[in-house]
Amino acid sequence: MSQASSPPDILSPAFAADPYGAYRTMRESAPLIHHEATGSYLVSRYEDVERVFKDRAQEFTTENYDWQLEPVHGRTILQLSGREHAVRRALVAPAFRGADLQEKFLPVIERNARELIDAFRHTGEADLVEAFATRFPVLVIADMLGLDRADHQRFHGWYTNVIAFLGNLAGDPGVAAAGERTRQEFAEYMIPVIQRRREEPGDDLLSALCAAEVDGVRMSDEDIKAFCSLLLAAGGETTDKAIASVFANLLAHPEQLAAVQRDRSLIDRAFAETLRYTPPVHMIMRQTAGEVELSGGTVPAGATVTCLIGSANRDEARYAEPDRFDLFRSDLTSTTAFSAAADHLAFALGRHFCVGALLARAEVETGVNQLLDAMPDVRLAEGFTPAEAGVFTRGPASVPVRFTPVTPGA
Repeated sequence: MSQASSPPDILSPAFAADPYGAYRTMRESAPLIHHEATGSYLVSRYEDVERVFKDRAQEFTTENYDWQLEPVHGRTILQLSGREHAVRRALVAPAFRGADLQEKFLPVIERNARELIDAFRHTGEADLVEAFATRFPVLVIADMLGLDRADHQRFHGWYTNVIAFLGNLAGDPGVAAAGERTRQEFAEYMIPVIQRRREEPGDDLLSALCAAEVDGVRMSDEDIKAFCSLLLAAGGETTDKAIASVFANLLAHPEQLAAVQRDRSLIDRAFAETLRYTPPVHMIMRQTAGEVELSGGTVPAGATVTCLIGSANRDEARYAEPDRFDLFRSDLTSTTAFSAAADHLAFALGRHFCVGALLARAEVETGVNQLLDAMPDVRLAEGFTPAEAGVFTRGPASVPVRFTPVTPGA
């Protein structure tokens, strides 16, 4: 197996501060690294990560989610394969596309964005992470499920614990315990709600999941609870960091921000390029079904493969000037960026392509549009440069902005 003389350590403080230089070193001289601390094989090149995700030869499984996700969510759709996976995906997918998304949930998205922005639109300043990004997707999901708005703060706490658990690469026992406690608390909250919704269905996502049936199969209470937990974490974290990153990237490139302000159809391009340049999720793991040859060597059967999305999306062999943010780049297709035909890897690919990609797109489009309307001359707070934080998931910890408040009716 190819090894650099001193391969980068993904658990080091230097890596957490700036992983992109380490990713370049991996791609160039150590495209396959056995990382002893996490017990996994790190894969960094676009061609290899794409191959793992598409998995046309069925060489890679999601059996690793038994220990990575199940302790905090219960058994989810991500752990399933074959017909069982296809049926479960068919049960949940309709709510996240087409008429349901446009007619039932777009108004929910628009209302939540407006209410959050109303709290600061007249102040002339805000931290877009604290005041908007970390709250918006969690509120949307809770509303989509038809849950009590009085419980939104509890949901934010659960979401925070789950994300910490998933990113606990160093194995902190306190973080692990909090994540497993969240699974119990979430189940105690959700199962009675699911049972009531079966008896008294409404016009919400939870009722739709309770009623969904494909080939005579319906989801159990535990299936629905696990999916809601997954939706809260996966849907919250990715959109949270994506919105913050879109603004951080645009504010760092004023000419591209001005272009988006003039032509809001470019929001899709800005989001797609953000998913490539600073993806919210930097790592997704798979498990080998048998021995597999990848760039740099051989991975044994039953091994965990850590796909470094943050590296693959900046691979010089795939993208021109990959370390440059450019929403006008010709080697990224925005029209397919939110489908399984995407040519970035932030939503994965293949049969486990993110079921909520179109929901994320609707949230980002709506949120960015409304924020730009409220802050037509938005600029970073003086002297501040946004800095990303995180290893497993990554995004700006803070994006403080200043703007001239828009006078109502002006």
